Amino acid sequence: MILLIPLIHQILMLNDDKNCVMRTLKIIGSKWTILILRELCEGTKRFGELQRSLEGISPKTLSLRLQQLEKDGIVKKKVFAEVPLRVEYSLTSKGLSLKEIIGKMRQWGEKTI
Repeated sequence: MILLIPLIHQILMLNDDKNCVMRTLKIIGSKWTILILRELCEGTKRFGELQRSLEGISPKTLSLRLQQLEKDGIVKKKVFAEVPLRVEYSLTSKGLSLKEIIGKMRQWGEKTI
């Protein structure tokens, strides 16, 4: 029985690792999301700037992805009380922590593709 405890611990840790990856993918794994984050890694952007830089994304999809990223605490939205209305999107500190992952993805792509 004592020998089973380390094995059970390893299995639980493996499941935790899998769950962490699954939770991360739930946040950044949707179509377009990682590309939106890539753009925001370069700095604050307005909706139109994001849409132009992401050729093929519909306004509805971009809006939905930004709303979800905001809900997840990855993106912050700043609305300016101007006419016409101006809205800017940027990464939160939590979102900025994804820069390293995106950078690694870029490096991998440069080396292997």
